[in-house]
Amino acid sequence: MSSSAPTPTARSGRKVIAATLIGTSLEWYDFFLYGTAAALVFPKLFFPSSDPLTGTLLAFTTYAVGFIARPVGGAIFGHFGDRVGRKNVLVITLLLMGVATFAIGLLPTHAQIGAAAPVVLVFLRFVQGLGLGGEWGGAVLMTLEHGAPDKRGLNASWPQVGVPAGNLLAAAVMGVMSATLTEAQFLDWGWRVPFLLSGLLVLVGFWIRRSISESPLFTQVEKTEAKAKLPLFDVFREHPRELFTAIGARIGTDVAFYTFTLFILTYLKDTVGVDRQVGLNAVLVASACQLALIPLFGALSDRYGRRPVYLAGAVGAGVWVFAFFPLLATGSTALIILATIVALVTHAAMFGPQAAFISELFSTKLRYTGASLGYQLAGVLGGALAPLISVALLQSFGSWVAIGVYVAVALALTVVALVIAPETSKAELAAEPPLDKPALT
Repeated sequence: MSSSAPTPTARSGRKVIAATLIGTSLEWYDFFLYGTAAALVFPKLFFPSSDPLTGTLLAFTTYAVGFIARPVGGAIFGHFGDRVGRKNVLVITLLLMGVATFAIGLLPTHAQIGAAAPVVLVFLRFVQGLGLGGEWGGAVLMTLEHGAPDKRGLNASWPQVGVPAGNLLAAAVMGVMSATLTEAQFLDWGWRVPFLLSGLLVLVGFWIRRSISESPLFTQVEKTEAKAKLPLFDVFREHPRELFTAIGARIGTDVAFYTFTLFILTYLKDTVGVDRQVGLNAVLVASACQLALIPLFGALSDRYGRRPVYLAGAVGAGVWVFAFFPLLATGSTALIILATIVALVTHAAMFGPQAAFISELFSTKLRYTGASLGYQLAGVLGGALAPLISVALLQSFGSWVAIGVYVAVALALTVVALVIAPETSKAELAAEPPLDKPALT
């Protein structure tokens, strides 16, 4: 950082990291809870007239709505994050997500109110997406802009840990309900409990986030009156290359992740014929491993650079996907868990440096909007479509091979984006981001 930038204390930095990690974990808990229910519950309760695979496809379509809403949320909350500050926006996004998730837990099913049930479900999923779309950028920037310059990769990776933490919590709560209840009880009321629990968790996150201080870099921009008037338009005018770099770097990561953690549930249950608990347990164990791996790879990116670590993960995931599905097809619980752990190790190598890499591409006055848009637009092209495309490919070809090729191609796009991108780990956040690409180290 430049000498004129405010210097945050170590204590305030740790407090911000804790607040963003807890809040982000709760946000992703809400988001992944829907994904798990879309694979296991919603086809029967909200699309009962369809055959099982088509019902799953329809459920994943409503799931995709959340991804479509995320860039909208990124643009809206990115605007206010760059105009009025990071902190207040983070409080609003947390409440928005929590209210929507709690409401899903109260939603009547198709059997009770007919076609209105899936319509309201889609609306609530859209609201979830709005909240998460604004959440990620603010959480990452608070840790990045509060932290020491030589630990930005590590600091920004902590909100990323919220993804497996939320996934872990969602899979654990849903898994406990599934394991302790009969099929009839689970479908009747058991699936609602994890959604209703979100209301209590959000209150805890709200209390914690209210206590943190504003980003020192945003405070600097505010004092110098350098804030952007129309951040959305300014990003496309001033940072088009950086925006498309961020999108490209994200797509493969997203496709791989949702294949490894979400489509696995449908594939194991409907194709391999394995009990749903096996898939949930595999995701649970692998997500637990990511809790340590993501900050590890974030720290490695501080030492060796963002791109080398990120590239290693992308290449590894592209190779592993062709071992992943054959291991699932064995039906062996041990091999399924192994396949999922290795898959999420490769994902962690991409995900650890990702937050710092994307954020460092943009100038401070446009960083919230630019980073949010790059991250969330890639989510539409990657995570939103991955379950839908995977189900469609399985229907069309009757084999996992086409899905493996799809994942590998998406990762190849990520590799290309990283190769042509600048190395950002040594950039000064208070200055304009780097434009020239140095050689890989």
